[in-house]
Amino acid sequence: MFDRLRRWVGGRVLEIGSGIGNLSAFLLDAERLVLTDTREEYLDRLRTRFAKHPNVAVARLYLPTELGAVAGQQFDSIICLNVLEHVDDDMASLHAMRRLLAPSGRLILLVPALPALYGTIDKALGHHRRYQRAPLTSLLQATGFKVAHVEYFNLAGVPGWWFAGRVLRRQTIPAASLKLYDALVPLFRLERLLPWRLGQSLIAIGEAA
Repeated sequence: MFDRLRRWVGGRVLEIGSGIGNLSAFLLDAERLVLTDTREEYLDRLRTRFAKHPNVAVARLYLPTELGAVAGQQFDSIICLNVLEHVDDDMASLHAMRRLLAPSGRLILLVPALPALYGTIDKALGHHRRYQRAPLTSLLQATGFKVAHVEYFNLAGVPGWWFAGRVLRRQTIPAASLKLYDALVPLFRLERLLPWRLGQSLIAIGEAA
C-alpha cells in the first residue's frame, strides 16, 4: 500500500488514525511527523514505540471537531487511511483536514470502496459507508480539494470480503483467510496491468486548492 502512496508524501506529515503505528514506521524520514488517534491506549503505544525519534509527535485528534494540539498547524501531507468511513460527518471531517493543509498540500486518502460489498464485517468494524469513485471525487471537490488522482486498490480482496460479509454474514475475517490474503499481497503490484479498474478500496489524492 505504501508503495502506491509514497510519491505523494511531503516533509511535514500528519497521520490521522495511526493505530499502533504500522504505517507510521514507513514515515519516519519525514521532516516532522505527527501521529494521531482517538484512543488513549493507541496513543500510549505510539509514544513508546517512537520515543527515540525527535521528529515524531503524538496527539489526540477526533474528527471533525476535536483537533486538539494540531489545531492551527499546517502540514504538507495528511495521510488518512481507513478512517473517513468511521466518522458520522465525512464532509465536515474533510473540511477540517483541508484547514490543516498548507497551500498546495496534499490529502492522501484511502477508503473502502463499492457499496455493494457493505455487509456484516463493515457493520462490526463501525463503517458508516463504502464509497464510489465519482461521488468521492465530488465530495473532495465540494470540500475545497483539487482531485489530483483517484484509483481503485486491492482487487484481490473483493470476492473474500463479499463472501464473508454478505453471504456468510461473519463479523470478523477468519485467520486462514488473512494468511491467504497476506500471500496475495505481491499481486497488488500487478493490478495496474489489468484492463479494468476495480478494487476493495479507493485511493484519492486531494490537493489544497
